[in-house]
Amino acid sequence: MTDPIADMITRIKNALLARHGQVEIPYSKLKFELAQILEQEKYIEKVDVKQAPLPSIVVTLRYVNRAPAITQVRRVSKPGRRQYAKAQNIPRALGGYGLTIVSTSQGVMSDQQARQSNVGGEVLCQIW
Repeated sequence: MTDPIADMITRIKNALLARHGQVEIPYSKLKFELAQILEQEKYIEKVDVKQAPLPSIVVTLRYVNRAPAITQVRRVSKPGRRQYAKAQNIPRALGGYGLTIVSTSQGVMSDQQARQSNVGGEVLCQIW
């Protein structure tokens, strides 16, 4: 697999379209941090790590009035074309109503946190 973040996003999007309650994703530190940001921003209910037999991330999906909390997800930086942005140039998802996730030198964070910390980095994805 060449793009594990795109795989994670696709698994979440497909599970939401199929109205599943949970989705299981292979574990990595980056994907776990990304899932924690989604949990903090109330796009998913809960994130757990399951150890046996292989470590995996169990994401409990969030629905609001039987509609998915996540309506669209877009991968910005791809393995073939990386997208970087300075703190003041981080794109806003859906005019500021969505969430942009950025991988910075201080860790993975939302666009608001990156602007407050005045750090830029690789723009991973946008969620709304």
